[in-house]
Amino acid sequence: MKYAIIAAGLGSRLQSEGVSLPKPLVKLNGEAMIDRLIRIFVANHAESVSVIVNEEMKEVQEHLKALSLPVPLHLVIKSTPSSMHSFFELSPSLEGGKFCLTTVDTIFKEDEFASYIKAFEQDDVHDGLMAVTDYIDDEKPLYVATDPSLSVTGFMDSAYPGARYISGGIYCLNQAGIHTLHGCMNDGVSRMRNYQRRLVEEGVRLKAYPFSKIIDVDHAEDIQKAENFIY
Repeated sequence: MKYAIIAAGLGSRLQSEGVSLPKPLVKLNGEAMIDRLIRIFVANHAESVSVIVNEEMKEVQEHLKALSLPVPLHLVIKSTPSSMHSFFELSPSLEGGKFCLTTVDTIFKEDEFASYIKAFEQDDVHDGLMAVTDYIDDEKPLYVATDPSLSVTGFMDSAYPGARYISGGIYCLNQAGIHTLHGCMNDGVSRMRNYQRRLVEEGVRLKAYPFSKIIDVDHAEDIQKAENFIY
């Protein structure tokens, strides 16, 4: 399994709230968020890990370059206008099979993630397994509509009758996802949520995989919340 991390955001909200470290290097219980992700990926059959950071993140760039890993680390240094564009910059290193993509501030339980990866590795039916959660603590959640079998039928910006799950920001996909991504870029589509809508429109077979909780570290108060969650 190939893994990729989008870490190209500026983390401006954290900085405005007094957090001096760049978001990828913010520590949770003594471990930088990006190091935690990479460690978990290596423990879950990583063939390679790819990371995109923006051009201003010199400290993060040097941190990643100094890492010694048992698998190849591909570092992309480029400022992009959206997470979907960052995904596109990472996509050449994700060709040729299944992959898992996440943002750097996505915090989850390690055992749940391992079960999620195992489920996708063994799934020969779906093109993608999308992490979802019914824990809603996001400023702009993306609601995920499913049928009774948890096949994804749509992505909505606002709650709808019977809405339960929101996107967790972790995406396991095969090469159908790359094909759709290229089409989005050609058509001038932006934002990951619009990319996900295009996946459904094109008939890419997606299934929701529920996590008990996924926390995004967007604000200073989220750091303590995440530390308590994974302790």
